[in-house]
Amino acid sequence: MSKHDEGKTRWDLLPLEQVEEIADVITWGAKKYTDNGWKTLENAEERYFAAMMRHIAAHRRGEMCDNESKLSHLAHAGACLLFLIWHQDNPTTKEDQQHADN
Repeated sequence: MSKHDEGKTRWDLLPLEQVEEIADVITWGAKKYTDNGWKTLENAEERYFAAMMRHIAAHRRGEMCDNESKLSHLAHAGACLLFLIWHQDNPTTKEDQQHADN
């Protein structure tokens, strides 16, 4: 029997432990704030970019985990990056639309 997988997304290539770390960050955020609240945050692109860079900078300074959540700074940055991609693909404000058009 043959299976025609050519050209299909290779989900099996994802490093699932690290993806789970990002999901843990998003779960933590949902408990702290609200489920999917990141979709309606005002000035989301600017704020998630800034948050992502803060987490990356903290990691580069040698701080592995966020003080408040106790979760990886890189997982926080990964969550922010996913949110940025989502907002780029789903502009919800005039500012988001302007970024999507550029």
